[in-house]
Amino acid sequence: MMKRAHFVVSGRVQGVCYRMCAADEATRLGLTGWVRNRHDGSVEIMTEGDDTALSEFLAWCRQGPPHARVTEVDADYSAATGEFGEFTITY
Repeated sequence: MMKRAHFVVSGRVQGVCYRMCAADEATRLGLTGWVRNRHDGSVEIMTEGDDTALSEFLAWCRQGPPHARVTEVDADYSAATGEFGEFTITY
C-alpha cells in the first residue's frame, strides 16, 4: 500500500550532508518526494512509497549520515497522491 510521509528531523542536521544522503537513501529505496532545510535548523522531508520502504527510510532518518546528531523525528502519514516523479533536494 502506498503512503505519504511528512518528516521533520531535528538536531544537528544542517551542514552535515543530511539532505544529499537522505536523497540517496530515498532513491535507493524507490521513494519519491523531496527534502529541504528549514529556517529553524531542522530538515523537512515529504515522501511517498510503500510501507516497507517508508519504515526503512524512517529508521535511516533517525540516524542520518555520520556527522549528523538527530534528536527527534516527527512523522505524519496520509494517503499517497502520486504527485512526485522522483526524489529531489529543494531549496
